[in-house]
Amino acid sequence: MWSWVAHRVTGVLIFFFLFVHVLDTALVRVSPEDYDKVVATYKTPIVALLEYGLVAAILFHALNGLRVIAVDFWSKGPRYQKQMLWSVVGLWLVLMLGAIYPVLGHAARELFGS
Repeated sequence: MWSWVAHRVTGVLIFFFLFVHVLDTALVRVSPEDYDKVVATYKTPIVALLEYGLVAAILFHALNGLRVIAVDFWSKGPRYQKQMLWSVVGLWLVLMLGAIYPVLGHAARELFGS
């Protein structure tokens, strides 16, 4: 049940990111100065944290989507649903822990100095 909810929530978050991304990219044609201001706000440490959240949402959504495909198209999928879910969560945690330094390292240096 919770994987179903998390899959929908991450899908909605990714959709809203893409919507905002298309709008801010279109801004370059309307007002290049305003576009530059928007891009400058993207270089703040707070946005780096949001980017880490975006990476987390995309990664979970992708891994859980593969699990859903396996459950739907593999004859033994429903029998191994719980094990596959824990595998998805474990792999997601390992990959997210591995992404902490590359993604958040710059933000930490900006906030706390070198």
